[in-house]
Amino acid sequence: VHLVQSGGGTVQAGGSLRLSCAVSGFNNDDYAVGWFRQAPGKERDFVAVIRWATADEVYADSVKGRFTISRSAAKNTVYLEMNGLTAEDTAVYFCATPSDVVSWPPLSRSDYGIWGQGTQVTVSS
Repeated sequence: VHLVQSGGGTVQAGGSLRLSCAVSGFNNDDYAVGWFRQAPGKERDFVAVIRWATADEVYADSVKGRFTISRSAAKNTVYLEMNGLTAEDTAVYFCATPSDVVSWPPLSRSDYGIWGQGTQVTVSS
């Protein structure tokens, strides 16, 4: 299984960005892809997760109503659309998927074993 991220960059506060996570190597469609973020000196925190087969979504309270996770079966890609960005959203963002069977929804970093390379998101105030 491979996850390859794209997107990110620098945006002004109040702006929007979209992150992409191209997925490959899955044997079936019963898996989840999550997004995490890690600010300098802080833990890697859960942001959102989507269940590929059903498109069920779960969000962290800090991004609920501003971020949207989605997936494209045609492109084998998971997206994170981020709106209303603030300086507090500045972090390195990672997509990830569990490497073992886990219960839904997987919210903990320890639930995930395969990670994308990370991409920087910087929000300037």
